[in-house]
Amino acid sequence: MATREITKDTLTDTVSDNDIVLLDFWAGWCRPCVSFAPIFEKASEKHPDIVFGKVDTEAQRELAAAFEITSIPTLMAFREGIIVFAQPGALRGPDLEELITAVKELDMDEVHAQIAQQQLAVDGADL
Repeated sequence: MATREITKDTLTDTVSDNDIVLLDFWAGWCRPCVSFAPIFEKASEKHPDIVFGKVDTEAQRELAAAFEITSIPTLMAFREGIIVFAQPGALRGPDLEELITAVKELDMDEVHAQIAQQQLAVDGADL
């Protein structure tokens, strides 16, 4: 599957309707972004079970602001609608493959349990 453009209008459905979503926040004037683009595209072809989305930070300023993007490229990984990875900087192909493997192998029951535990702590602190 090729990469797809993600906008503020398509983000929520994309993340909620797919198990794994990788988002590349980029801009056309950013040399590292341009260098990373073919690596991201190649990975999208290798992993048709994952949605690879590109967010143009120039065209989608609200979305970039909502995710507090301060450096590009920034790569984010969502699994079951939860952000499980967010890091600025372009990755080499092998590093992107390693990240994809790690995201696929996450124990999501454990992730959900950790989130629930954190929420309990926050709710308890509010009392």
